[in-house]
Amino acid sequence: MQASSGRRSRVTGNFHKDIQQVAFAMADAARFAILPYFRADGLVAENKLASGFDPVTEGDRAGEAAMRAVLAERRPEDGIFGEEMGRSAGTSGLTWVLDPIDGTRGFMSGTPTWGVLIALSDETGPIFGIIDQPFIGERFAGGLGLAQVEGPQGRRALQTRKGSCLAEATVFTTFPEVGSAEDAAGFRAVSEKARLTRYGMDCYAYALVAAGQVDLVIEAGLNDYDVQAPIAVIEAAGGIVTDWQGGKAHEGGRVLAAANPQVHAEALEILRQY
Repeated sequence: MQASSGRRSRVTGNFHKDIQQVAFAMADAARFAILPYFRADGLVAENKLASGFDPVTEGDRAGEAAMRAVLAERRPEDGIFGEEMGRSAGTSGLTWVLDPIDGTRGFMSGTPTWGVLIALSDETGPIFGIIDQPFIGERFAGGLGLAQVEGPQGRRALQTRKGSCLAEATVFTTFPEVGSAEDAAGFRAVSEKARLTRYGMDCYAYALVAAGQVDLVIEAGLNDYDVQAPIAVIEAAGGIVTDWQGGKAHEGGRVLAAANPQVHAEALEILRQY
């Protein structure tokens, strides 16, 4: 069987460098497009749901449009799946999975905990990812031989926390309700055994796992564009991301991100009951 064009391109020496450069250019473009809307007077948020609240702003749309423009010029053969503009077919076997503002509620509230999520995926899941926080100027990147954060403190390697156990763990989730009542019960069962529980960080909590600051992120009801970039970054830094049964999590749903095998196993044993 002849290899796909995407697979052939990945064995060339320039593939990793090209993908990283394109992803960084996308993140730069998204920063430039989104920041004028952050903490701006008169920012309007539309609700995408008939029941409940799932906001979208002009910043979301501008960010995704800017990233798509970079891809149209530099990687037109790749597919795209973005939260705001849907799917565009490609021919390479590779797909860019984009969330221009992960944490729009935080964006609307003026908190710098939202981020731009960029992932490149093949048929197995994400192979490269970026979590970018434009206001702080902090960028976490992982995959294809790279695991680094660059920001106000300079550039350094990403490394998850090793050897921590659940009793010593810091656990994050975005919303206290965590999804369904059963999802929330599962989270509470883990949280009760942890040392510290914190809320409300959106994608930035996953970045903190990769940076060695946080031990666990537990969430439910996620979409693939919410989690593919965090998976790539955390795995590149030495962490583990699965669903609540220990399976692959790149399609979203219930997600458990852990700094190391020990704390992952302890949390997973509890979550599997839910």
